[in-house]
Amino acid sequence: MEKYIAICKETDCTDVWEAAVNCCQQAEQKGYDRLKAKQKALWGKRYEKLGIEIEGDEEAEKAVLYSAYLLYSSAPEHTDRVAIPARGLSGQVYKGAMFWDTEIYMLPMFAFCDPKIARNLVMYRVKNLQGAYEKASEYGYEGAFYPWESQETGRDGCTHYNLTDIFTGRKMRTYFRDKQIHISADVVYGLWKYMNITKDNSILKEGAAEVILECARFFWSYAYYKKGKEQYEFLDVTGADEYHERVNNDAYTNYMIRLTAKATLDVISYLKSKEPEMYKKVMDKLDYWKEEENIRDLYEKIYLPKPNDSLVIEQFDGYLKEEDLSIQELYSRIIKPNEYLGSPCGLAVNTQIIKQADVILLLSLLGSDFTDEVKEKNWSYYEPRTEHGSSLSTCIYALLAAQIGKTEWAYQYLMKAAQIDLTGDYKLYLGDLYIGGTHPAANGGTWMVLTQGFAGLEAEEDGVHFSPHLPEKWRKLKFRFNYGGSRYRVEITKDILKIIGEDAAKELRVTYMGNIYTCSAGSTLKIQMENREGK
Repeated sequence: MEKYIAICKETDCTDVWEAAVNCCQQAEQKGYDRLKAKQKALWGKRYEKLGIEIEGDEEAEKAVLYSAYLLYSSAPEHTDRVAIPARGLSGQVYKGAMFWDTEIYMLPMFAFCDPKIARNLVMYRVKNLQGAYEKASEYGYEGAFYPWESQETGRDGCTHYNLTDIFTGRKMRTYFRDKQIHISADVVYGLWKYMNITKDNSILKEGAAEVILECARFFWSYAYYKKGKEQYEFLDVTGADEYHERVNNDAYTNYMIRLTAKATLDVISYLKSKEPEMYKKVMDKLDYWKEEENIRDLYEKIYLPKPNDSLVIEQFDGYLKEEDLSIQELYSRIIKPNEYLGSPCGLAVNTQIIKQADVILLLSLLGSDFTDEVKEKNWSYYEPRTEHGSSLSTCIYALLAAQIGKTEWAYQYLMKAAQIDLTGDYKLYLGDLYIGGTHPAANGGTWMVLTQGFAGLEAEEDGVHFSPHLPEKWRKLKFRFNYGGSRYRVEITKDILKIIGEDAAKELRVTYMGNIYTCSAGSTLKIQMENREGK
């Protein structure tokens, strides 16, 4: 039996029924064999863009490619009206909404390997600025407060009571919707990351400039200025670690807000010098002439939690005063299976046990702001205290571990992330809320570990940086990436870093161990690497 199915949405066509019927008729005329050949050719092109090969570890290679397959399957290649839902196309969990997972975990693979799709992902946020305006206004703030659970309209689909207390059967008030202000900073980070990798600044003219400026305005309106210390603080927020809601000065949140302020000042400076007419138009439209100084003041005076004497960055004010216990001890206190560990009254709330990477996520994304010693100390401190109650977590621990040379630790966490949708070894319930399905964030995070972790690839303003640390069993790692409109192929062994300019319009500036090299179009750059043992 051959069955032909078409899925059409009213955002993509005028008459949904007519379009679906036509699609099925066209598919029937082509026949199964031609459709199969077309599908095979399409995936051949996609895998070619990724170019992933891992010599010496077939299991890891297949797991990584499967993760990429799942992520690509949910990517909006044809439209910028949607992004990638938290469970891809695998089910109705989270109501099909788009989360900050897209910008932080999924966008990098597409920005480096398929910029057209990456552009669709960031333009989804740009085209839904109105929803962020409405949410900010709803809570009494200015600017753009992007939703935690974003619908196609850009409005927040998250309810206030979305978990059930399994002991009483009553709905619990949560603050995912209200207090995760870092979402607006994540949106700015995504735009900044996309432009940094692709050098496509044209999105600024299409509304991205307004998004960045209005997100900064939101943070300015939310900030609390402590006069005695002459600093801006952010109180009553929820960071990436959702077990601890309504905390003060969450480290991840504050550092990402500073990035938003910096991006805003950079955009204003860029428009002023490169696009003077657009600069005046945007500043007039947003009434931003006085706001620039406010954002500069915020950037210069925001409170940033610093490493303490032990080099540990406190996740939020008072975190280190909470009960310090092992995860095994926490589990021993569980009375009912699937009971929720987080706020308002879960077992982890008044402890140092966290749901997922928070400070570690900060150190992974903004690594240039911190020394390797600080990264190592924080990884070692938070790793045994992280419950990994989210699929967003293991890939980030793998990423930072790979970047600081803990390659065998990184490999263990990589395989957990890469195989999450092969083994089914993950949480299915929060209380009585089913959260199964595929995990696009872990899929994207797997690619990040491979390229930005083990290969140490990082986009810089004027080129790329490499700092490879391969697992012991890997003989060679291969992959492709795009930078500034040009495509390159990378081959890494234990002692050689090779970069081939396959489709390069200009020279690529490559930094390795403080030394600067160039890779020209059609040429091969070969770097003899120092021998660095993994831990």
